[in-house]
Amino acid sequence: MPKLKTKKGLAKRVHVTKKGKVLRPKSSRRHLLTARSEKRKRFLRKKDLVAGTEMKAVRRALPYSF
Repeated sequence: MPKLKTKKGLAKRVHVTKKGKVLRPKSSRRHLLTARSEKRKRFLRKKDLVAGTEMKAVRRALPYSF
C-alpha cells in the first residue's frame, strides 16, 4: 500500500495533543480589533478544540498524527 499524503495546510494550522485531541487557533483575530473588547481579544488568544463532527475529516487529512 502506498504512503498516505498529509494535508500540509491543515498540519500547519492545528496541533495534536498526546491524548489525540486536536487544538486549533480561534478566528476573528486578523482585523477590526478596535471593535472588540480587551477581554474578548484576550480570550481569542487561546486555542480551541476541533469539534467532534470534524474529527473524521481531520484524521483522514493527518494520517500519521494519531
